[in-house]
Amino acid sequence: MNAQHKASYTTEDLADLLQVSKLTVYDLIKKGEIVAYRVGRQMRIDASDFEAYKDRMKGGADRSVAEPPPLQKNEPVAPTVLEKQSLPPFSPPRTMQHVIISGQDVTLDLLANAISATSSNYRTLRSNTGSLNSLLALVQGEADLVSTHLFDGDTGSYNIPYIRRILIGREYIVVNLLSRSAGFYVQPGNPKNITSWRDLNRNDVQIVNRELGSGIRVLTDERLRLEGVLPKTIMGYENIEMTHLAVASKVASGEADIGVGIEKIANLVNVDYIPMTNEQYDLVMLKHESNKEFRETVLSILQSDSFKKELSTIKGYDFSQMGRILYDTP
Repeated sequence: MNAQHKASYTTEDLADLLQVSKLTVYDLIKKGEIVAYRVGRQMRIDASDFEAYKDRMKGGADRSVAEPPPLQKNEPVAPTVLEKQSLPPFSPPRTMQHVIISGQDVTLDLLANAISATSSNYRTLRSNTGSLNSLLALVQGEADLVSTHLFDGDTGSYNIPYIRRILIGREYIVVNLLSRSAGFYVQPGNPKNITSWRDLNRNDVQIVNRELGSGIRVLTDERLRLEGVLPKTIMGYENIEMTHLAVASKVASGEADIGVGIEKIANLVNVDYIPMTNEQYDLVMLKHESNKEFRETVLSILQSDSFKKELSTIKGYDFSQMGRILYDTP
């Protein structure tokens, strides 16, 4: 790979150029040693910022500054500033830390803004990734704060069963962000009279689905499993859309009879909404000494009246339990 021919790089490019793992690249970004930004789901680094990082690592001085001529033998040396006065020890400026917030809800964008506004120590980066993949990113060191809304059919509960399995052996904290209604998008007037999960298996019903790893896809699959319905028997099961809005739009256009999503989006397009469950939407952070200040910052924001007031204008969401710690490893 020729570094001079690229304007920007992905984390995979840098891992290849530096001959290190992608995890190491993410660590450099989080520490602020390499400046990065996000384009869609991909993180990128400008070539100029990469070159600046390499120059710093080489430790080269600025050659454009003229060096003083060498002293002649026996030439007296004038006292320096350091000899004239005692100066305090040098303290390097504190480096801004990049933190990655992973999840797909608009409230996470508001939380990212609040973190940046509360502390100048953090620059927040957003990753619009589904619940399962967000938890995996947390394990792999590719995210600092992730959201999850994963329904477990065996226990009838949200998130904790998945978190315990994926974060086994790790120390972490789980905090509630919100709860919200999830249900069916159907065409106006519900002409197919769809009222239950088993209706997804009817011969006259075409569905539009969400991508693997998203919370809504897990909810759909778990509910179908509990009903004894095989996915391969459902018409449209492989028709995938990546957002709630895209699913609702497919129903509104008549390309599908039903999609599963959250209530808030139903108000944006011409579909009817049938509530089926209340989702629990939680946040997860790993616990280690280096992120203690960040964890405290996040908790302080979530438990503040000002942030709750800011979010209260979002319809279809319940923030009454926001900031409540649901699980905290010893």
